[in-house]
Amino acid sequence: MSKIDPLALAGAKSKGKRPYFLETDVERLTNIVLVLAQELAVVRERTDTMERLLEQSGVLTRQEIETFTPTKQQADERGAWTQEYLARVFRVLQQEREALQTQEASSEEVADELAKV
Repeated sequence: MSKIDPLALAGAKSKGKRPYFLETDVERLTNIVLVLAQELAVVRERTDTMERLLEQSGVLTRQEIETFTPTKQQADERGAWTQEYLARVFRVLQQEREALQTQEASSEEVADELAKV
């Protein structure tokens, strides 16, 4: 069984040309901000739920959570997660860079070229 590579999956590209509705740079920045906002909202909600449940059950207090210091292994795991997260956030920029390097034409571009002939 092959191991799943989250970094490769984060950069997976759908077929076709990316639609842009605003100026290209503004669109890129908007996409990045929306991904960050979505991720942050989910994390904030889940963190709040866990903190409330842990405090209710007497397992941990919020003060213990605030003063936690991770071990080296835990810090490394967090670092790996951060890399995967940033790959998802900046996916649009990565895909555009890769498209420029390979100069692959989208199906829309091919159709436009054929229509000119």
